[in-house]
Amino acid sequence: MKGLPEERAIALGTYIIEHGATVRSTAKEFHISKSTVHKDVSERLQKLNPELYGKVKQVLDVNKQERHIRGGMATKNKYAKQKKNG
Repeated sequence: MKGLPEERAIALGTYIIEHGATVRSTAKEFHISKSTVHKDVSERLQKLNPELYGKVKQVLDVNKQERHIRGGMATKNKYAKQKKNG
């Protein structure tokens, strides 16, 4: 996604709120790096739109609390798939 960083930050923040998305999934959707997403929603958005930033921060905090569960499930699925195929 090209364009002004300010516009991108608002678009990323809106996407994260609407989809409950992670930084990784947002980066994949917009075809940009995770670092760019993180910088846009944590630094730029805080200055541009504090209200939107607060909502995004809530979603990202929940994602952070749940990441160990998602990682464990991904590992479980990986080995289940290997066992099935192998």
